[in-house]
Amino acid sequence: MTPHSGSPGPDSTTDFDSAQRLMIRFTAQLTTQLDRLGHGNRSGSGQGRRDRPPTLVAVAHGSRDPEALRTVTALLDRVRALRPGLPVRLGHIELNQPLLADTLAALRGEAVLVPLLLSRGYHTKQDIPDAIAAAPHLAARIAAPLGPDPLLAEALHARLAEAGRRVGAPYGTGVEAPYGTGAAGVAAPHRAGVVLAAAGSRDPDAAVDVARTAALLSARLGGVPVLPGYASGSGPTVPEAVRALAALGHDRIAVASYFTAPGRFATQCANATPAAHTTPGVAAAPLGAHPAVARLVVRRYEQAIASAPLSPPAATVGV
Repeated sequence: MTPHSGSPGPDSTTDFDSAQRLMIRFTAQLTTQLDRLGHGNRSGSGQGRRDRPPTLVAVAHGSRDPEALRTVTALLDRVRALRPGLPVRLGHIELNQPLLADTLAALRGEAVLVPLLLSRGYHTKQDIPDAIAAAPHLAARIAAPLGPDPLLAEALHARLAEAGRRVGAPYGTGVEAPYGTGAAGVAAPHRAGVVLAAAGSRDPDAAVDVARTAALLSARLGGVPVLPGYASGSGPTVPEAVRALAALGHDRIAVASYFTAPGRFATQCANATPAAHTTPGVAAAPLGAHPAVARLVVRRYEQAIASAPLSPPAATVGV
C-alpha cells in the first residue's frame, strides 16, 4: 500500500526517533540538575548545610599587646589563602575581642576549634571544652594544639635565621654555619646553643610537648643543643637555661621564641637574651604568620575532621 500523502517515510521515521531520544536525554539531565538545586535550597533538608565545610575556629590566647591581634589576623589570612572557601573565624580565650564564647554563640552548624596553642595544658583541657559545653547548638570538635610538630621546628629555624641577619651575625648559608658546622663541614668558631623560650604551665604534659619541640629544633639545627626555658610555671626560666648552656661552654646562645604571637611573655623572654661573650646575642621573633604555621593550622583542622564524623552535640578533645 502506498503511504498516505504526508505520512513519514523510513528516513523521516529514523530522524524522528533520534530527535525523540535526544529530547528524553536532555529532559533527564535538566530534571537531575533542578532536583539538585531544589535539594540544596529546600527548607529543612539540611543538604545545604552538609555541603558547607565545618567552620574553622582558631582559638588564640589573647594579649594586651596590639601586635598580637594583627599577627593572628595575618596568620588566618594565610590559612584562608590555603583553603579558599573554608569559613574561618577567630575567638580569644581572654583579653581580646572577639572572645571565644561570642564567636561560638554567633555560629550555627558544625565547627572545628583549632587551638593556636603550642602544647597541652589548662586551656586545651579545660577552657576550650568549657566553651564548647556552653554552645550546645553547635556540632563541634576540638583539634589538637599546634605543638609539637616538625612544621613548628621549620618556622623556629626560619625565625632564628632572620634574627641572625638582623644583628649582623655571620650566618653564612643560614643558621647552620654558626650553629654547629658550616656548609663545608668545618667546625664553627663558636659553640652554639639555643634556649626554646615557652610560656610554661603546671601541667606536666605541657613540658613533655615543649621538650619534644626542643628535640625537633635541635635535629633541624644539626644537633645543636636546645634547652627549654619558661616564662612561668615550674621552670627552668629562660635566664636559668641560658646559664646552663654557658656553664657547658656554649658561648653563642640564641633564644627561640616559642610563641604564636607577640605578648608579655614573648617580650619578657626576648629581654632575657644573653649579651654573649664574643658574638651578638640573638632573640628570634615569635612564630607569627609564618607559612609553616598556617599549613599546620590547616593540618590540625583536617586531622580533626578525619578522626570521626561530627554529630550534635559533640565535643572531642584531640589532645
